[in-house]
Amino acid sequence: LAREFADISVNSLWPRTTIATAAIAFNFSEAILRASRQPAIVADAAYQILTGGRCSGNFYVDEEVLRAAGVSDFDRYALSPGTALFDDLFLPAHKKH
Repeated sequence: LAREFADISVNSLWPRTTIATAAIAFNFSEAILRASRQPAIVADAAYQILTGGRCSGNFYVDEEVLRAAGVSDFDRYALSPGTALFDDLFLPAHKKH
């Protein structure tokens, strides 16, 4: 079985902040939704991973992937620019950039 999956890469990608999805809108307050980023940040990070060469066995965080790719302006991803972002619920606290 291992040979059958030898050419399949497996990685994980998680958002640094909450993402403005229907799940957040339905289950959390309007304030948390406004403090979220747009789904495009995850799509852009996934694109960087998928086009960056072969890799497997990694746990990526969207913001870290994009910073490594040279992105420094993250305001464009904010649902409500100027609003403090709400950290993702499942990642440990991180240092602010």
